[in-house]
Amino acid sequence: MKFLDQAKIHIQSGNGGNGCVSFRREKYVEFGGPNGGNGGKGGNVIIKCVDGLNTLIDYRYRQHFKAKNGNPGMGSDKTGRSGEDTIIEVPRGTLILEEDNEEVIADIIDKDQSLTILKGGNGGFGNAHFKSSENQTPRSANDGEKGQEKWIWLRLKLIADIGLIGLPNAGKSTLISTVSEAKPKIADYPFTTLNPVLGIAKYNNNELVIADIPGLIEGAHEGKGLGDKFLGHIERCNLLLHLIDPNDSDVINSWKTVRNEISAYSKELDEKQEIIVLSKSDSIDETKLDEKLSTLKKYTHKDVFKASSVTGKGITSILRILHDNISKTEDDDNIKGWQP
Repeated sequence: MKFLDQAKIHIQSGNGGNGCVSFRREKYVEFGGPNGGNGGKGGNVIIKCVDGLNTLIDYRYRQHFKAKNGNPGMGSDKTGRSGEDTIIEVPRGTLILEEDNEEVIADIIDKDQSLTILKGGNGGFGNAHFKSSENQTPRSANDGEKGQEKWIWLRLKLIADIGLIGLPNAGKSTLISTVSEAKPKIADYPFTTLNPVLGIAKYNNNELVIADIPGLIEGAHEGKGLGDKFLGHIERCNLLLHLIDPNDSDVINSWKTVRNEISAYSKELDEKQEIIVLSKSDSIDETKLDEKLSTLKKYTHKDVFKASSVTGKGITSILRILHDNISKTEDDDNIKGWQP
């Protein structure tokens, strides 16, 4: 399935049914009277969160959604049937925005959460509604109320516990394929990951949802490389797992490059807790690896870990650290990010 994280759609609620003008004409009924029923209500447009979706690809090929109109009223005081609602199913983490793509209407994050985004028009009153002591035979009825219509944007931000960040070829795809059932493309050239990937890792019978996004390069916030458009998918994460290739000539610069891009993108994202890992630890001499680890730790004033997705060394420890820190971040709203 292709990944699509943004779509523009047109929605329209149903019109209300017209009221009916009708009179009783029955044998043996001495005095007839108005008995026109009311029109039915138009259908609503409802957005609903469902499990099993992680893309908005369905809305690339279908962009117009219209609820059914209400049926008109009928004689014998029969009210018209209400129009059927239109339900738009979206993944968890979908933002609903106005046509300007800036004003947020709603944030759909809970399973089975639903939102009536456009209400259908009310049905018109039939002539029986207007009968009074002064007007015994009303000969008019109301038209149904028109439905509403508008263009809206759907923008998906994946919901995960951990966001994987790093330069291209830092080993993010290999890690997520090792600890979960996700199967991202893996190759020895940059930008093998072109779309966000979700994986579920398990530690002590607990599930850790990990989001892998395409690698960042210097100037990503200005559109270089794949840009920063995928950073929105880790805004909801509890913490960031920053992978750095120890084979880079300057691991401090590698770290700073990514941190600068995150800082330029969002202060909120910059303030999330960060776990730093030197990946590919099997590909470098142990002495050099420890030297770079010590240098990075001293510069960042943070704990730095090492692991190899190929050999599996250190992976269990990383999962434990992630699990323990996720629990802490749920109770800590004062985590400070790095300031360049």
